[in-house]
Amino acid sequence: MHIKKIVKHIKKYLSFSFINEGDRFFMSLFIILIYLFVWFGFIDFMGEKVSMNSILKIHTSVLVWFVDVLIMGLPITALYFYNYNQINKQNLSKEINNLKNNLNSNIQIANYIRQGDFSSVFQYKNGDSSSLVSLAKNLLETNKKEEEQRWITKGKELVNDILRTHRNIDKLAIELLKGIIGYSEGIQGAFYILENNKLVNIATYAYNRQRFIHHEYEIGRGLVGQVAFEKEMIYRTEIPDDYFTVTSGILGDNKPKSLIILPLMQEEELQGIVELGFLYDHIPTYKLNFAEELSSMIGRTIYAQKINAKTEYLLKESQEMTVTLRQNEEKLKENAREMMIAQEDLEKSNELLESKIQEVENGQKRLVALLTNASEFISIYDENQRLVFESPSVKRILGYSDKDHVIGMDPEMMTPRGYKAINNLFSYLKQTPGGESVAQYAYLKKNGEKLFLETQGKNLLHDPAIKGIIFNTQDITERIRAEKEERMKSRMQSLSENSPDMILRINTSGKIVYANPAVAGFIGLPINEITKKRISELYIDERFIEFVNDVLLKVKRETTQINEEIELNSSVGTQIMQIKAIPELNEEKLLESVLFVAHDMTEVKKIEQEIKEKNKKISDSINYAQRIQTSILPDTNFIQRHFPRSFIFYRPKDVVSGDFPWFVKKDETFYVAAVDCTGHGVPGALLSFIGYFLLNNIVNIDNGFDAANILELLHQGVRTTLKQNDEGNNGRDGMDLALCKIDKEKKIIQFAGAHNPLYLLRKGELIEYKGSRKGIGGKPLLKKKEKDFENHEIPYEDGDKIFIFSDGLPDQLGGENRRKYQTKRIKEALVESPDLTMAHFARHFSSDFYDWMGDQKQVDDVLLIGIEL
Repeated sequence: MHIKKIVKHIKKYLSFSFINEGDRFFMSLFIILIYLFVWFGFIDFMGEKVSMNSILKIHTSVLVWFVDVLIMGLPITALYFYNYNQINKQNLSKEINNLKNNLNSNIQIANYIRQGDFSSVFQYKNGDSSSLVSLAKNLLETNKKEEEQRWITKGKELVNDILRTHRNIDKLAIELLKGIIGYSEGIQGAFYILENNKLVNIATYAYNRQRFIHHEYEIGRGLVGQVAFEKEMIYRTEIPDDYFTVTSGILGDNKPKSLIILPLMQEEELQGIVELGFLYDHIPTYKLNFAEELSSMIGRTIYAQKINAKTEYLLKESQEMTVTLRQNEEKLKENAREMMIAQEDLEKSNELLESKIQEVENGQKRLVALLTNASEFISIYDENQRLVFESPSVKRILGYSDKDHVIGMDPEMMTPRGYKAINNLFSYLKQTPGGESVAQYAYLKKNGEKLFLETQGKNLLHDPAIKGIIFNTQDITERIRAEKEERMKSRMQSLSENSPDMILRINTSGKIVYANPAVAGFIGLPINEITKKRISELYIDERFIEFVNDVLLKVKRETTQINEEIELNSSVGTQIMQIKAIPELNEEKLLESVLFVAHDMTEVKKIEQEIKEKNKKISDSINYAQRIQTSILPDTNFIQRHFPRSFIFYRPKDVVSGDFPWFVKKDETFYVAAVDCTGHGVPGALLSFIGYFLLNNIVNIDNGFDAANILELLHQGVRTTLKQNDEGNNGRDGMDLALCKIDKEKKIIQFAGAHNPLYLLRKGELIEYKGSRKGIGGKPLLKKKEKDFENHEIPYEDGDKIFIFSDGLPDQLGGENRRKYQTKRIKEALVESPDLTMAHFARHFSSDFYDWMGDQKQVDDVLLIGIEL
């Protein structure tokens, strides 16, 4: 290689191409003359005659050869430098001409850009103007975005004018439909208002005519009901055959090819629905953005009109009431005059009564003072159990202030048992004239403290002075408490004597005050030989003695309960005892003794150890299953061997997963799927193995199956494997998935989905292909024919990005309001910018998922696969 370069260099710079024939002749003649002159000089120096022999003779000398070479080197050097200068001049001339051409080309492209002739810019091929062409593309895209924004702004102004013009909701609805359909080039629309939790159609407009159609939808029913439930816009390009059609004289019956159903929102509250149909099968993104912006605009106006209508109704009602009040005013004035005359008569009568009233008041004050300070309160009820009288002492006894309203035998403040006791008492007294009886019940004071009351009743309905059933009620709480304490002491003594736990009571001086039979059995001494001794005087494990002494010291300092486990030696061997030390205080809150309760935990500890060992074996088995599952399933590195710009975001909820990615290469065809099996953890993982190996077997059988056929074969394979076709088997286990078959040679994607969709991102625009409403596996429904899986054949371009995922990602709860992640958040992230790479999406979904989840638990396995084609 080096020799070839040297030869090429010599040919280039020692060429005679820059010298004409005349100059070559004279140059050759000049060199020959110089050689002859030099040779003659050497011949003369050697004293020889000039002849050819003498010339040959002198060339036997090295000096002569050196001079010959030197003479030949001078013209060669001159020729080299001459050619070098000529070649440089030629190269400079070419560069100058190229720069002139590029300058002229850039000037021409700049003129095209200034004139706005972008088509000429992209067709112009002269010169290197890639930067200006790129600038033209950016300007064209900017102009397009500005034009789209101007279109949206103009549309919002049109809608605002309609909203400001009309106040009647029916007129407003039809005018809005006319304006929006006409502006957005739609062909049909419907307007629904939310009334009594139903969506009522108040306006329909189709092909420049108002239609009078009345529809009602419940929330959650149909596409309109679904939008009302989710409060999110629906954009569909796949319209069912039985959906509405448009009839016109020109077009005939045409089914809309695309549909927008828009919720009308006032903040988070739904006001109505607008439904729009279009004859073209794809709605531009800017028109979808325009529709979303109309949601809150129209929603706020509808909400305001509802408020205004209610205000007008109230105003009208108020005006009618004002007229009625004016009519009644005259009658009131006449009644007032009559009342003044009657008032004068009353004043005279009052003067006579005042003296008698004063006497009565004095007697009543004495009675109230007696009743208020009594140790019991008196209640009188009529035969219908209505309260007739209650003495003031009831508030003091029940713990209420004078401002509070309280009834002594209020059912709401009694326990059910107490309420039943009072009812039984009342029924007995009512049936026993002159009879007496007593009842006890619980009652709640104002501060929540429980009282125990005793009521003694007597039937005095026959007494004309009383005419009722009288109840004398007193507080017996202290008496009940004393009786309860006495019972508790007896019960605790009985429990202690029969308890298998050791119970010791040791006073502050360290002497044993009490020991139950379990202690005597543990130590091997009678109880009477244990009490009145110090713990150190007993023949017992030193560790227990040390523990008791330490506890006594600590409880004296801190008066806190202590709970520890220690090992003790006994006659039956080593025992693990859980010892609880409880400080006991006297009425002055001073430490009186410490109660030690020791419970034998030996068997419990053995069981705990066995459980730990079993849990470890289970965990080891699950971890081993996870290693097997991980080794079988493809990861990001495996897919990137064939699609370098791709990723898998895979987060199992448990150690093993019911979701799994599947990737197979067969010849030049690639199969990829995101599979979501029923459940998660070990059951889901077992079902995932069934799906994984069934998919492999199906693909290996025949490469000609399309995506829908593969799903149908998988569907039948799962049913057969789980015996769901057998009679009596009601199993519903199965899986949802999104499957893509990618042909790199034809650049075609075949997609089929079982509930799950495919997202195709092309040049910043997101296209959704929905999966069939049919799952894999499950018990077949009787008398209902199953639908076939739908096969989508999608031509793709270089740079297209596809995304398939399970429902674990959109169903994850999180955020400030603990809401679902939702597919809307996935779509917004994908269309955020047209220049985002797959590496960005891989990082974004990984971090955004955990930020959204926060402190919430993961609700399901999560799987997202992204591939750039």
